[in-house]
Amino acid sequence: MKIPVTGFVMDSGDDDDQHSHRLYITSWNGIPVHVHAFSGVTSVNDGHSHEYAGWTAPAPSGVPHVHSYRTFTSVDHGHNHLIEGTTGPAIDLPGGGHYHLFEGYTTIDGSHPHSHAYRGRTGNEVSTL
Repeated sequence: MKIPVTGFVMDSGDDDDQHSHRLYITSWNGIPVHVHAFSGVTSVNDGHSHEYAGWTAPAPSGVPHVHSYRTFTSVDHGHNHLIEGTTGPAIDLPGGGHYHLFEGYTTIDGSHPHSHAYRGRTGNEVSTL
């Protein structure tokens, strides 16, 4: 099955051999896509917590969907953690739009290896156009 996808690629601007590009998808199978901001503070473990913030991956608008997400926490006590997962399904907002719930555990890191729990809800949808 072929699904038409539109978007654009942006160069990171790095001049070395290991530079990267970012793909921004603007439609999936003819349907515009959107993203959500998310942020929060992890649980306290090993005497500290971490802050995190990011954007979900794009998903089609107007259909049942979830989003993947991935970000790193703030550096606290000399280390940080990776947060990644998939949101729950869309939950409609009374005035229009929707949000998603998310939760999970960070990677295990630190001089005393440990992880942190996190949970929250995304912000309202934002068009990627």
